[in-house]
Amino acid sequence: MHHRAPAPSRRTLLTVTAAAAAAAVTGVTAPVAHADDDRKLQRIIDRMSLEEKVGQLFVMRVYGHSATAPDQADIDANLAEIGVRTAAELVERYHVGGVIYFSWAHNTRDPQQIAALSNGIQRAALARPTPVPVLISTDQEHGIVCRVGKPATLLPGAMALGAGGSHADARKAAQIAGEELAAVGIRQNYAPVADVNVNPANPVIGVRSFGSDPQAVAGLVAAQVKGYQRAGVAATSKHFPGHGDTAVDSHYGLPTITHTREQWAELDAPPFRSAIAAGIDSIMTAHIVVPALDPSEDPATLSRPILTGILREQLGYDGVVVTDSLGMEGVRTKYGDERVPVLALKAGVDQLLNPPRLDVAWNAVLKAVRDGELTEARLDESILRILRLKAKLGLFRQAYATRAGVDRVVGTEAHLAHADRIAEATTTLLLNEDGFLPLSPASHRSVLVVGADPASPSGTTGPPTTTLATALTELGFTATALSTGITPTAAKIEEAVAAAAGKDVVLVGTYNVSATSPQRTLVARLVATGVPVVTVAIRNPYDVARLGGQRATLAAYSWTDVELRAAVRVLAGRARPRGRLPVPVQNADDPTKVLYPVGHGLSYARR
Repeated sequence: MHHRAPAPSRRTLLTVTAAAAAAAVTGVTAPVAHADDDRKLQRIIDRMSLEEKVGQLFVMRVYGHSATAPDQADIDANLAEIGVRTAAELVERYHVGGVIYFSWAHNTRDPQQIAALSNGIQRAALARPTPVPVLISTDQEHGIVCRVGKPATLLPGAMALGAGGSHADARKAAQIAGEELAAVGIRQNYAPVADVNVNPANPVIGVRSFGSDPQAVAGLVAAQVKGYQRAGVAATSKHFPGHGDTAVDSHYGLPTITHTREQWAELDAPPFRSAIAAGIDSIMTAHIVVPALDPSEDPATLSRPILTGILREQLGYDGVVVTDSLGMEGVRTKYGDERVPVLALKAGVDQLLNPPRLDVAWNAVLKAVRDGELTEARLDESILRILRLKAKLGLFRQAYATRAGVDRVVGTEAHLAHADRIAEATTTLLLNEDGFLPLSPASHRSVLVVGADPASPSGTTGPPTTTLATALTELGFTATALSTGITPTAAKIEEAVAAAAGKDVVLVGTYNVSATSPQRTLVARLVATGVPVVTVAIRNPYDVARLGGQRATLAAYSWTDVELRAAVRVLAGRARPRGRLPVPVQNADDPTKVLYPVGHGLSYARR
């Protein structure tokens, strides 16, 4: 029987981090105070029951906008998937050390609601016999992966920042993102992506990466780590040991990376080394197989040679290691759901993220300790890292968000202006036949905007065709929007061709154009009308290799409003194009030939 020690006093909790208070501001932990802080944290760990210890290792999703009074549909979803009704019950039953927010789980309606949800979760955690604050996390990469939407500030994503090439802008973007997350109680962000996107066919990373050059990516990763630290938020570089050269999406399968150890050291490792040197607080694992790093062909998330041998011992990293979601197919193909969390801990992981069935995963870890497969000391090692991070972030001193803090920080005019300025420096002009751009309302007043309208990353922006048309109208053009979709039908294409009649120019928003995409037919048919066509790639810049006949092409790298509006300002000559490709665009029919190299980006002749 496990006897519970008395709960730590409020004084113990409040004095856990005298030195960490300064650390939260400076991002630097005083080494002298480290041992003293660890002793205080260890006293909290010693008071935990085994069940509480197991709970600290899990970061779990939960449905609902409120910790105690979610909508009935969310209560039903929680009961079906987790066996609890609310976030407060999740904390009470499973003692989880972390909670992850998703827009699809209805956690992120608006900033004040998010802050109230965070506070409700913290109240539940701090009312427990061993009160330990929860580390609340999310995937706020910006660009195409974004959980907290308007009125929060939305910023350019990684590849856009790669096109901008400015470390100062990357750092500022992360600082703004971090300040707004912290204001709503989210203190761990699963960003920046440290993967080097060397495969144009990569279905899961793409524009989530800063680019294809390892050193350029490394510099931008370090800049963002510093920005998040300045804001008091734990950054998380992902996905170790590097997910940039995969042709399989690890959400649905288990990718294999065939890099040799030397290629890995040259291509994939530099951004992670850079993140560690910058003092990264957490690193996320990848559900990928890298035979050169672990011949057993276990996914990296479950690989001791990769996580302990390389990340801990070779790279010298002693921060928190968090798995990618344990609900993803890539980690579930080889072992059952009850083995995955145990094997992850044995490999060297600290935080177990979002298992498909928390009861299965939680009980599996508990059983592994009781059966002697895992020692309690092994759990304590991970819990100490997790508590160190919570202490560094100041959560033991102040776990709660405030209404005033949300109003003061989230979506301020200054932040929105910075976002516009940063985005403007990222738009890349790839093609401009005979200096067709910039457009002027005097010569090309009437504009038809057609193209893809992918769902908003955050649920709060777009649709892209409307955003582009509105931005053009605001600049004096007469613009109309016609959504033709990612896979336009023959009827839709005919409708677009008919709508182009009498227009001065057609703007087409393209989205991941493949060899067989009907978007190619749409562009070809519009070009055949004789009306000048301009394309803007609203996701991958590689689209230009599959299209022909257009007068100009811009790359915006994402379809959120901030990037689309910046592209329109460039299109209309209100801003000059300054972005430079951070990845090469290869010939679609012969990938050995490069159409546009890294660094390509046209400018406007001064008039």
